[in-house]
Amino acid sequence: MAEAGRGGDGPCVAGPFGDACYGPSGAITRIRNGRQNQIVTGPSSFASPDGGLAFGPHDISFRDDRSRQFGHHRRASAYVAVGACFAPNDTCGRLLKLTGHGGWRSVADLGAFELQNNPDGLHAGESDPYAVLALRGEQIVADAAGNDVLRVSRGGAISVLAVFPQRTVLDPGGTSVLMDPVPTSVAVGPDGALYIAELTGAPFPVGGARIYRLVPGGTPEVYADGFTNVIDVAFARDGSLLVLEMAKNSLASGDPAGALIRLAPDGSRETVLDDGLVSPAAVVVGRDGSIYISNHGQEAEKGEVLRFRAHHGGGH
Repeated sequence: MAEAGRGGDGPCVAGPFGDACYGPSGAITRIRNGRQNQIVTGPSSFASPDGGLAFGPHDISFRDDRSRQFGHHRRASAYVAVGACFAPNDTCGRLLKLTGHGGWRSVADLGAFELQNNPDGLHAGESDPYAVLALRGEQIVADAAGNDVLRVSRGGAISVLAVFPQRTVLDPGGTSVLMDPVPTSVAVGPDGALYIAELTGAPFPVGGARIYRLVPGGTPEVYADGFTNVIDVAFARDGSLLVLEMAKNSLASGDPAGALIRLAPDGSRETVLDDGLVSPAAVVVGRDGSIYISNHGQEAEKGEVLRFRAHHGGGH
C-alpha cells in the first residue's frame, strides 16, 4: 500500500490547497494477516501543516516476473508513482522501482518530462503522477495535473499515450467554464484495453466524470460517463468495473462521503458500498475476489483499509 505521508517540518511552500510542507514521510506498507509493516520509508511528501491533503507516494503496482534461469520461482517487481513537486527534492514527481530491503531507484522523472514537453499545452510545469500500472516491459502512468497518460519503457524512456483536453461545463452560477479532466486511475480490462478514469477539476460537477477506453495505438473513447470525482477503478473477476468516487456529491460540496459503484459489462450500475466511505482513495480486487478500499485518504492519522466481499444487489 502506498502512503503519501504527512509532510514534515519544511520547507513550506504554496501548494494547491494552501501551504504544503516537505518531509520524507512517504512510505510503502505491507499488510499481512491484519498486521502492518512499513517496508519502505523516506520518499518525499508534501502536506498541509496538519499532515492532511498529502502529495507523495500515490500508487503502487506489481508485475510478476518469472526468472529465466529458475522458472519455477516468481518474484514481483513493484513500481511506485510519487506525486507533485512543490520544492526541489529527490523523489517527488518520479516513477520509482522498489529494489528490496527498503530501497528504491528512480526509473523516470515524470515531473521533468512535463516541464520540458507540456503535452496538454496547459499549466506549464504542473505534474502530479497519480496512478501507475505495471505491464510487461512497460509502465503506464496517469499524470493528474498533466492531463495525460504516459508510457515508461523498460529503459526509462517516457512517451505520451494520450492527452485529455479540457471541456466546457457549467459552474454553480450557470456560467460556462473550462474544466480539466484530471486523470487519476488506469486499469487494464479483460479485453486488453486501458481504462482511464478522471477526477475532474473545478467546478467538480456532479456526474461530470468520465471513464475512457484506450486501445494501444488508438485514441481515448468515452466508455462510460455520469460519475462524480472518480479516484480509482479496478476490474472484478466477473468483468465488471469497480468505480470509486472520492466525493459522490462533488468535492465542491464539502461532503467527504464517497461511493463504490459496480459498472457491469452490459452498462448497468449499482452502488456496492457508500456507508462509511469518507474520502476513499483507492480500490483493488484481491486474488480471492475480496475488495479492498483505502479510506480517509485526505486525513492524517485516520487512514484505514477496508476489506469486504460484494454481491450483486449491494450486499457485502
